[in-house]
Amino acid sequence: MTLEAALARLDPSRPLPGEAARASMIPEYRKSPRSEDDGEPWREASVLILLYPSDGRAVFPLIQRPPGAGIHAGQVSLPGGAREKGESAWECALRETSEELGFDTAGVRKVRELSTLRVPPSRFLVRPFAGTLDARPIIRPSPAEAEECFETGLDELLAPGSREEELVEREGRLWRVPFYRLSGRRVWGATAMMLAELLELMIVNR
Repeated sequence: MTLEAALARLDPSRPLPGEAARASMIPEYRKSPRSEDDGEPWREASVLILLYPSDGRAVFPLIQRPPGAGIHAGQVSLPGGAREKGESAWECALRETSEELGFDTAGVRKVRELSTLRVPPSRFLVRPFAGTLDARPIIRPSPAEAEECFETGLDELLAPGSREEELVEREGRLWRVPFYRLSGRRVWGATAMMLAELLELMIVNR
C-alpha cells in the first residue's frame, strides 16, 4: 500500500471502528470480568503511528523495549509515553517519539487521532495518533528506551495470516493470546489492539 492510499483511508471524516476493531486482539485473560476501578488514578499517555514512504510502500517504526522489571519491558510497542504537565496529547506523542527514536519530529504532520485505549496493567489512558513524514527519518534509537527499532509495512499488517494466536500460562491457566507477526516479531497486547483499529481503517470498502 502506498502512503497516499493509506492517508486517504485515514481521512478524519471517516468514523473510527474503536472497540469493535480491537476486540479480535484482546488477550483471552482480559476478557474475564474484572473491575478496572480499584481507586488508582489513570495516567494519560500518547503514542504515534508514524507513516512514511519506503520503496513505494507505507511503513512505520516499532520499538523492541529493553528487558527489565517494568510492566511492558521486553515488549514491542509504538513510540510514545506519559504526557507531561502543560503539553497536549499530540505534543506528547511528538516529544516521546523524538526522545525514543532520536530525530527531530518538527516535520511530522498529524493525520488523525484514533480511539483512546485503556491499558489496565499500567493504568494508562493511551491516545494513539497517526502522523506522516514525506521521507524516511534517520532513526537513532535511545538505548534506554529501545533495544531495537524496526520498520514494518502496512502491507504486512494487512496480509492474510499476519494475525496468529498462542497459548500462554497465566495464574495457573492457559489462555489464548492473539498477536501480529510483523517483521518476524510478536506484536501483542495494547499495541496490537491499536494496530487492529488502524488495519480496519485500511481495509477497502469499509
